Amino acid sequence: MTPLQAVPLRLRVGNRLRDTLPSAGAAVIGALLWGMEMGASALRNLRLHDWETSDRIRFVVLLYFIGGALAFPVGLTLARLVSRGRHWETALAAAFVCLLATTLGFTGGLFVLQYRSYYAEWHAPAFTLTWAFELVFTALTALYQFVVLGVRLYFPLGFLALAGASIWFARQQR
Repeated sequence: MTPLQAVPLRLRVGNRLRDTLPSAGAAVIGALLWGMEMGASALRNLRLHDWETSDRIRFVVLLYFIGGALAFPVGLTLARLVSRGRHWETALAAAFVCLLATTLGFTGGLFVLQYRSYYAEWHAPAFTLTWAFELVFTALTALYQFVVLGVRLYFPLGFLALAGASIWFARQQR
């Protein structure tokens, strides 16, 4: 019996997942920095285009900050999981894709929750068929609006931060 066969699969998977988790300090500091960068990117674009009122700008910037802060530790863990033991090019690509996907996913999810809370007043009673359709189509509408109107708030600062964080990650993996 080889040493690899002696260790059960669930322990190998658990060890691999545990090894990919970032330290608490890296997760917290990275989340705060990533969230601030995503919020700053949104703020720059909203101010540049003279958008709405200050209260609405603060709310959107807060959504982008929270979305970025929630996404960073998850994206970092996924990138480590995907790129473990591979070349720096793979680490760079993994960080880029994982941070991009988690940031868009978490921020889009927050938009869905905000839309749902706003439109819930006009929806049918909970857990009915009509309510389910309204819930699904409200979520799809929120995601559509986020993709069409919200993603552009990440350019150019968010994209530059994504490139910088990906390079930082690839250098850490060497």
